[in-house]
Amino acid sequence: MLIVCKTRNYGFYIRFNHSATSQEIIQHLPIHSFVQKWADEIYFDIKIDAPSESATMDVSIGDVAYWPQGRCLCIFYGRTEASKTDKPVPASPVVIVGRTLASVEELRSIRPGEPISVFVLTKQRSFSCAKEPFLDSRKLTQAEIDVLVKKLLAEKQKSSFKK
Repeated sequence: MLIVCKTRNYGFYIRFNHSATSQEIIQHLPIHSFVQKWADEIYFDIKIDAPSESATMDVSIGDVAYWPQGRCLCIFYGRTEASKTDKPVPASPVVIVGRTLASVEELRSIRPGEPISVFVLTKQRSFSCAKEPFLDSRKLTQAEIDVLVKKLLAEKQKSSFKK
């Protein structure tokens, strides 16, 4: 299921898996909270006691997880305070609930304390397709345009190598 996270200036998608934990979170959407950061991890309180079976310390960049100890949703996009390598390490075991489709640059630009809303993408809402960055009524900055162009060129180059 495709989920949208929206801050003041950014929005991004999360593709949730079909675990019991994911389903419990989805049942409580929309959620409104405030961003917190722990190095290259965004997390925010969702005030939900979801199932925590299959909790793990093994996460990757792009993983979205439920942190039972803090009742938070966590988005890993780089090193955390517990990392010994470039791979993220959670503070304590988490349950993987999905993957973000956001770029590291987008996630890094989100600031602690910003309000964040999480909701299910429905047909009533009009957003760009999942492979494109989240767009709303604001104009893109030059830096955002540059990132988009780089992504498109990289995708084009990948597809030409496959042929």
